[in-house]
Amino acid sequence: SPAPVTDEAVARVLDAATFAPNAENRQPWVFIVVRDLSLRDPIHDLTERAWDAGGRAVATQRLAPGLLADVEHGITGGGYRAAPVLVVVAADTERAHPATVPASIFPAVQNLCLAAQAVGLGSALTTLTTAFAAELGSLVDLPASVVAQAVVPLGHPSRRLGPPRREPFAAHTFRDRFGTPW
Repeated sequence: SPAPVTDEAVARVLDAATFAPNAENRQPWVFIVVRDLSLRDPIHDLTERAWDAGGRAVATQRLAPGLLADVEHGITGGGYRAAPVLVVVAADTERAHPATVPASIFPAVQNLCLAAQAVGLGSALTTLTTAFAAELGSLVDLPASVVAQAVVPLGHPSRRLGPPRREPFAAHTFRDRFGTPW
């Protein structure tokens, strides 16, 4: 929902993000908290452009119809656009070897999303916008050595969030060797 999110809530979420494991303890994360609508709108436009340029086509082949409808609504129906805060998560490539960036950034994003839920906020890990990483970086004035990795919308949920849809761990777990059921 478009209801405001306090700086205190955002700070708690970002603090939790920084406790993530990361390669060589280099802590290469950079968080740009975007509240300004004149910046949020162009970021949303980039996301919709990426969705229209191929994201939707890929998702149509891979997602169940209900989940696809949720994603479509989130991107084009106002969910993502309504979020009062966008956190652009970037990696400082001078602090971390490029090969270690995902291993450092995405645990921080996971912590961020888990902390958001703990403080009553909705969030989503989105990487679609990074299809236009240079344009995204330009919008938020990232230097060349800092590369956008994800955008996390934050806001109060417009509806009650249920538990995540997950298969039981045993469906993905084997004993001693692949193929030997847990």
